[in-house]
Amino acid sequence: MSNNQYSKFYVDWWRIRKSTIIGLIVLAVLLIGLYFGGKWAIQNAWFSSDELGDIPKDAARIISFEGDVRITRTSTRETVVVTKQMYAAAGDTIQTQADGRATIQMIDGSIYTVRPNSSIVIRDNSSIFGGRNVRVALDDGQLNVRTDNNPENGQNIVEMYDTEAKLRPSTDASFNADQRTRGSEIRISRGSVETTVGGESTTISENEFAAINKGRISSRENLINPPRTVLPANASQIVDNSGRGVGVSFSWQPDESGSMVSYHLQVARTAYFGSDSILVDRAGISGRSFRLTALVPGTYHWRLKGTARSGQTSEWSEPARFNVVRSTSSANITVSNWKVERLGGNVFLVSGQTLPGLVIRYQGRELYAASDGTFTFQVSTPQSELAIEAADDSGNRAGFVLSLRTARVVRRF
Repeated sequence: MSNNQYSKFYVDWWRIRKSTIIGLIVLAVLLIGLYFGGKWAIQNAWFSSDELGDIPKDAARIISFEGDVRITRTSTRETVVVTKQMYAAAGDTIQTQADGRATIQMIDGSIYTVRPNSSIVIRDNSSIFGGRNVRVALDDGQLNVRTDNNPENGQNIVEMYDTEAKLRPSTDASFNADQRTRGSEIRISRGSVETTVGGESTTISENEFAAINKGRISSRENLINPPRTVLPANASQIVDNSGRGVGVSFSWQPDESGSMVSYHLQVARTAYFGSDSILVDRAGISGRSFRLTALVPGTYHWRLKGTARSGQTSEWSEPARFNVVRSTSSANITVSNWKVERLGGNVFLVSGQTLPGLVIRYQGRELYAASDGTFTFQVSTPQSELAIEAADDSGNRAGFVLSLRTARVVRRF
């Protein structure tokens, strides 16, 4: 009898000790998690008061940005660099550098896009008696504005030199201001604006362009669209077989108006077209083509705009990108952890891991490897093998023929 009692006591004692140990382990894990979590939050400025969590009443929101964007606070005259989503209050100045762009949402829901090398001042962004009033001054550069359903008892106004333009609902407009000449331009691709120049108001409607100089509308005509890039096509690849660079021919088509008489071409190493990255900046091209020689392997971007007989200049076309690559495969580029999952029929999910930021090309498409080097894409093909290429910005590349049945590399190219 005594032996049974002792055995029972021993088992109960062991259970208490075991649970205590488990509890201590859980507590230690929680403390470590709190320590590193708090450290990460502080490093990423989660507790900063100058963010959307502490946004002042009637402030605009910078909902996205890229490159160098700065805000000068009217209350403190302090200039801060935008590093995450922030607010902009009335009186604040927003400036973008050559590689900067910012998208701002106003109180009435309108979207303002500040283009590179531009400066705006938010004059008003308030709600009074149920109406929502937005007023922005464009000091220099370019500003794109999109309005949807503006409230009837509100207004949305863009100020420039010698003029102000009131945007109506469902409008897409572009505004340009030149600080050097103190001239301005208005382009309307959708909707309309009511502009006041020299005390007189006029309406600029859809597909119209107007130039304002010295307190009057100096030109008003149909809007011309940017030229259309043709060759090299976007995301195309050009192989350098000689190892001494390649010649590239650029070609484009004018807009439907047929009024363009000259073109301005830019070729750059970055999509921002910053002054330090531009390789070609050629204005006054009368033809529809241009040839550039001895381009070394790498990634390039190109865009252009056209000028009509009247002197009106279009906006820049959407940039197209192309790659010059070496003819031989680079042994330094490797891909591992290949996986293939058949989703059904001829549809496969392919994944792998390589160097972060490399371009992964397949079937005329491409994507970028994530910060940890991983990539995943879906492909549809009746073939049992798939050609995949990995490349960097310097033109180095490596091609792989992957078996969709075994997820193994059959050969390299």
